Amino acid sequence: MSTSPAAGRVTVLVAPDKFKGSLTAGEVARAIGEGLAARAPEGVDWRALPLADGGDGSVEAALAAGFEAVAVRVSGPTGEPVEGRIALRRGTAVLEVAGTCGLQALPGGRLEPLTSTSLGLGLAVRAGLAEGAARIVVGLGGSASTDGGAGMLAALGARFLDRRGEAFVPAGGTLCEVARVDLSRIVDLAGVELVAASDVQNPLLGPDGAAAVYGPQKGASPSELELLEAGLAHLVARLDEAGMPASSAAQRPGAGSAGGLGFAALLLGARVVSGADFFLDLLGFDEALGGADLVVTGEGRLDGQTLSGKLPLAVARRAGACSDGPVPVVAVVGHNALGRESVPEHGIGRVYALSSMTERDTVSDPRLSAQLLAEAGRDIARRLGVSF
Repeated sequence: MSTSPAAGRVTVLVAPDKFKGSLTAGEVARAIGEGLAARAPEGVDWRALPLADGGDGSVEAALAAGFEAVAVRVSGPTGEPVEGRIALRRGTAVLEVAGTCGLQALPGGRLEPLTSTSLGLGLAVRAGLAEGAARIVVGLGGSASTDGGAGMLAALGARFLDRRGEAFVPAGGTLCEVARVDLSRIVDLAGVELVAASDVQNPLLGPDGAAAVYGPQKGASPSELELLEAGLAHLVARLDEAGMPASSAAQRPGAGSAGGLGFAALLLGARVVSGADFFLDLLGFDEALGGADLVVTGEGRLDGQTLSGKLPLAVARRAGACSDGPVPVVAVVGHNALGRESVPEHGIGRVYALSSMTERDTVSDPRLSAQLLAEAGRDIARRLGVSF
């Protein structure tokens, strides 16, 4: 980029994801922007577009983009009440696993791999329907359970019956107790577009499935992983018997996302989409990019998963294909596990890592993170006259 403050004002689009455990995407954008403005107040116009990729922070990003907040009270992953929000605009409701039945909603952060359920997400879907939403967008990241979406289905009217014929809400550890599934009362989603946003491509079962790959992150021991896998397979068989195409849905890419919520969403007719690209469209990234001379993006950690297509790469790809010509991209991250100061083959000209700017733990210190983000913003403004 050759534009410099001396030649005219520079427009910078600050479009980061959250720094998980530390700052929201909006807080990250604001800190970087304040640094830009402090260094070059007469030469820089900056605008913020907080982003998300379907994980925690998706509702917050939608609200920052102009959606209306609707308060919801749902059952958390282990049954405790959770006060959450959905984002609503023009018939589209955005909700997320993380804020309803996710890891962040576990009491005291204690992992409960066998007793957590996805019931709360189904209740949030019902809340969106009650608000008249014709499109329900579910961000599938950050789940606490591996229940194959049985909890969500129960909230939407499916009845899971044990051997005595009594209805119950299964958790991952009790899926094998399901003797029959009654779908006669399940909610009618005709006329409703259900979108499941996730960048996970795993099937439901097997060595690449929901339990084997993601169960350990949710606290499951080797023996518990076996129980969860058996439970998911049992659930598929019972849903097949109930008339759902469960066996075929279980094999589809993305069925294993969010502990099998992707599988349940597919059974309900959901369209599974790339979380990063879908949210870029939903939040208006291409429109915000218009007229920008530089994009500053970022996330908490830059690593191999980022390079497989997470949000910073999606941002760089869009900026590189801008109709008005490629727009340079700089990334500011919490930690750079790649150990490289740029990723030019992916369109990122420079990488700033907060962990290289201090010996202190930035994840546990949001104030320090904000200070370092502002410092990175000041350095970016200083470098505006050179190519990124």
